[in-house]
Amino acid sequence: MKLKYLSVLAIGLVLQLSRVQAQELLTLQQAIKFALENKADAKKSKLDVINAQNKIDEVRSGALPQVNLSAGVTYNPIIQQVALDGALMGKPGETVLVTMGQRWQSTPTLSLNQQLFNQTVFTGLKAANTTREFYIINDQLTEEQLIEKVANAYYDVYTSQLNLQTVQTNIDNASKNQKIIEGLFQAGLAKKIDLDRIVVNINNLKAQKQQLINGLELKENALKFALGMDITKPIEMPKETFKIDAEVLHEVADVSNRTEVKVLEKQLELLDLNMKAEKSAYYPTLSLTANYGYTGFGAQFPIFNNHPSVNWANFSSVGLNLAFPVFNGFKTRSKVRQANVDIKKAEIDLMDTKLALSLGNENAKAQVKNSLLTVNTNQANVQLAKEVLDNTSNNYRNGLATLTELLDAEQAYADSQNNLNTSLLNYKVAEIQLVKANGKLKTLVNE
Repeated sequence: MKLKYLSVLAIGLVLQLSRVQAQELLTLQQAIKFALENKADAKKSKLDVINAQNKIDEVRSGALPQVNLSAGVTYNPIIQQVALDGALMGKPGETVLVTMGQRWQSTPTLSLNQQLFNQTVFTGLKAANTTREFYIINDQLTEEQLIEKVANAYYDVYTSQLNLQTVQTNIDNASKNQKIIEGLFQAGLAKKIDLDRIVVNINNLKAQKQQLINGLELKENALKFALGMDITKPIEMPKETFKIDAEVLHEVADVSNRTEVKVLEKQLELLDLNMKAEKSAYYPTLSLTANYGYTGFGAQFPIFNNHPSVNWANFSSVGLNLAFPVFNGFKTRSKVRQANVDIKKAEIDLMDTKLALSLGNENAKAQVKNSLLTVNTNQANVQLAKEVLDNTSNNYRNGLATLTELLDAEQAYADSQNNLNTSLLNYKVAEIQLVKANGKLKTLVNE
């Protein structure tokens, strides 16, 4: 029986160890890297970059030779007759109807068309290359937005874990006091109501703990979704995650280097090229054409048929086509004016974005400064509340403090810890915004 018990215990320990090992120890850097590799937004953004080359190839095809092979077969059940002067056939003064053509006719043709000068095609090639650059910059913006979202979700989960630890610490302290009160009650030195009050306090703390556990599970699921991770996969946060770094306040922000600005600037380039493409409708076009083919005709089906009544004749042509636009009802002028308005609107958006980014930078600095002051104050409050709780607990054991004073001291200590956790979260959120304002969100991946 003893051996059987040890075997069961060993199996239980192995299973427990396997569950612990299955958990993912997730640092912020690992979370961001995982999201950049697995989140749908990041994958789709990279596919857009790949697809940009396909769009360039599509536009480039307009500048390459266009070769087409065509063939057609025509059957004439009734052949048209032509009226001729009978004098041609020795019948002057008469009109003779002559059948012109054959029952069957076939025409396979190979044609080529090459654009020699077409300003619309040339402008489209420039726009296609700029579009690829736009998708590359947009991919960077997508990554930065994903980094910001993951970082905020990550620290939100970590704060909930800290709050859960705080509640558990308070439960442990209250349980110790419960044992003390039980001892005093049994010795006749404490009232039954004191014991009941401490039990009620512990039950309230346990209910609060369960609420935090439920909320933490929801936040962890939200984090996994932000990462593109399997929702059922367990994760574990490292013990030390909050790092206070006041040096971020001394970094100089350059709005012109923000990815949001670069995206808008690239959009302006595309809009400018779009206006040039509309203007290109004023330019003439020049193209080279060439054709070569055969015509087969006869009373029999002409394809794959060597019947003596079937005749074949080849033909070819080479030509230049030059077209000058003259008047299209001011359609081109209207399109150019619309394109110019789009450019002016984009310029306004760019100026407004730069202003908003500058405002965000200043607000982030102010928020970080205020958060640092709040964190320092709350850290001092936690230390002071702990000392008050220890002194009050000691005084209660010696009959120098009431249970109400003890419960108030426990509540004050719990509140100070929760306030510290909240201020730490607020600091990290403000820090992320300042790092974003400085255009250095990518540094979170390499910390």
